[in-house]
Amino acid sequence: MMEIETLFCKIDDFCQVFAPIFESYLLPNKIVQRKKESRLCLSEVATIVVYFHSSGYRNFKNYYLKHIFKNCQSEFPNLVSYNRFVELIPSALMPLIFYLNTRKGEVTGISFIDSTRLPICSNFRATRNKVFEGLANWVKSSIGWFFGFKLHLIINDKGELLSFQVTPGNVDDRVPVKDLVQELFGKLYGDKGYISSPLFQELFDKGIKFITPFRKNMKNRLLPMIDKIMLRKRSLIETVNDQLKNISQISHSRHRSVVNFMVNIIAGLIAYTHQEKKPSLNLFDEENSLLPSTLIPSESFLF
Repeated sequence: MMEIETLFCKIDDFCQVFAPIFESYLLPNKIVQRKKESRLCLSEVATIVVYFHSSGYRNFKNYYLKHIFKNCQSEFPNLVSYNRFVELIPSALMPLIFYLNTRKGEVTGISFIDSTRLPICSNFRATRNKVFEGLANWVKSSIGWFFGFKLHLIINDKGELLSFQVTPGNVDDRVPVKDLVQELFGKLYGDKGYISSPLFQELFDKGIKFITPFRKNMKNRLLPMIDKIMLRKRSLIETVNDQLKNISQISHSRHRSVVNFMVNIIAGLIAYTHQEKKPSLNLFDEENSLLPSTLIPSESFLF
């Protein structure tokens, strides 16, 4: 786990540059409103929010009151009450989004794409949920129905985050792909949910070879051995999704506002990017050169 001082220094260095530029683009408000200054600066709020996702606490209120308030007075001498801090959380959304973009990994030419479910409440309470009314939606996944959103991720072979998008749960996995691959090249591996000949052709025209498993009713194709092996390595992104949910805690049912829901996801992704050890395939050029590149019959390729 990263030291909170180290995390603060990285976020504070970013905020020192980001805040003046961001404020210069804001439109002036004709209605004069009293702006209450906070004792906590923006980088302190962002640091506390991000650090929660690597602290091991399962509940933010317990984390703030039992860990930050009791043990971190020296690091944050101007701490505010828990209720006041909750009011400050939305102010960290935009800085955290831009900071996350600076934490993206290197495009290596080998990428994996997948989506994971983000239920926002139990199915029994879905009809009474007012916070996400008109935003969340029902969808049936491989493990049953849920009400909420999907997180779409692309990572490289080192387990580093390349791009992400949050959509309502009923959005088809193939819809966000074109937006997610804007900066990609090389090969992209996905599951059967991404099978689409038009999508394959569109990405191929952009220099991206989109490789997916093969359905039983589809015509067989030839596939290089390296691609067949890499399809079996798709568990890498599933491991990342598992860590985001169980370690970074990006999914829970206690959200009381849409903004705080997004802050929770962004902060969880940032906490993951700061992990010293990420799931990785440990690929090296010397090893790749030894893999056979001849075409063999395969049941795992869409052309």
